[in-house]
Amino acid sequence: MYYLAFGCSEELGCDLSLPISRPEALWQFARQSFIDSFTDKTAWAIYYGWYAYCVIAWFVLPGEWVKGLPLRTGAKLEYKINALTTGALALGIATGTIYKRPDLFTVLYDHWPGLLTAAFVNSLVQAFYVYASSFMGNKLLALGGNSGNPFFDWFIGRELNPRIGKFDIKTFNELRPGLLLWVFMDLSCACHQWKTFGKVSDSMILVTTFHTWYVVDSLLHESTILTQMDITTDGFGFMLSVGDLAWLPFTYSLQARYLAFSPVNLGWMGVLAVLAVQSVGYYIFRTSNVEKNDFRHGKNPKSRKLLVSGWWGRSRHPNYLGDWIMAWAWCLPCGFQTPVPYFYVVYFAVLLVHRQLRDDDACKKKYGSDWDTYCKRVPYRIIPYVY
Repeated sequence: MYYLAFGCSEELGCDLSLPISRPEALWQFARQSFIDSFTDKTAWAIYYGWYAYCVIAWFVLPGEWVKGLPLRTGAKLEYKINALTTGALALGIATGTIYKRPDLFTVLYDHWPGLLTAAFVNSLVQAFYVYASSFMGNKLLALGGNSGNPFFDWFIGRELNPRIGKFDIKTFNELRPGLLLWVFMDLSCACHQWKTFGKVSDSMILVTTFHTWYVVDSLLHESTILTQMDITTDGFGFMLSVGDLAWLPFTYSLQARYLAFSPVNLGWMGVLAVLAVQSVGYYIFRTSNVEKNDFRHGKNPKSRKLLVSGWWGRSRHPNYLGDWIMAWAWCLPCGFQTPVPYFYVVYFAVLLVHRQLRDDDACKKKYGSDWDTYCKRVPYRIIPYVY
């Protein structure tokens, strides 16, 4: 996160060979910026004010209470669904501010390192808190986070569903503070481009639109995350804490950050090509997730059965395929002057393959010989006829 913040910046550019060609400049800039990020009072005030808003909104704004999948104990936890209203209110305020004074909204771009450090510290604090609280009372532990190795359990997450009353820490962080902050960081980058160059490029418009739509779509389908591996299987530790709160908003916005100081003009043909890639990826991602959610909760509420029709008859993880195709659409607007903005595509491929391996292992344990039969019927893991 810090390498991308310092190594792909307006001050030093975004050159893949930067650590080799200009190591002294990078080190001096990064060291001073890193130190300054801890004393950036404006950034810390903005970040923790934002996090406080998200918490207050969860409590205050109305929302439906829905039940998740059965736990190992047979119980079902209730979750408050109001991320959409939380995001709509925040985005409304942000849009009004940008309309009136777009130059003011560059404050997030201007205080990038400080905001990153504030978010990273928050993720550390939460990781230590949930680990310590997992030893208090009769807590349901994650099967993979109760190894007895303190560092590993702290990293992967010891408790499955850490809560304060009905406030579920894991699902709250999954769809609110970091996900919405990602959009605001993008919008701040767009404002910086407008302030610096007098206009917003078509590539920046595409990137911010794609990211914003992805976030809004996630908020619209908030309840579908209750069937995802992060919620049903993984504990909440440093891995998810730093991923949700710091990694997501400050690495997923890399393309917008790059375009803020290196505008790319695609032209109509380029715009249409990127839109086509995005549309295909989104269609596969959303329809496959809806199929899975309907199967488990709606038309076929058989959570311990395997879905072998639709997209799930073509690939064991078609939603991963759609997600990865969209990743290309988010990076292509940056052009080909430097490979750094394509970091997300490479990272995401590794993440999805690793998650697929973990998911397949969990399914093998859960379904036994039925999983072997399913794998013979659906041999492709993510990409049909390729992998």
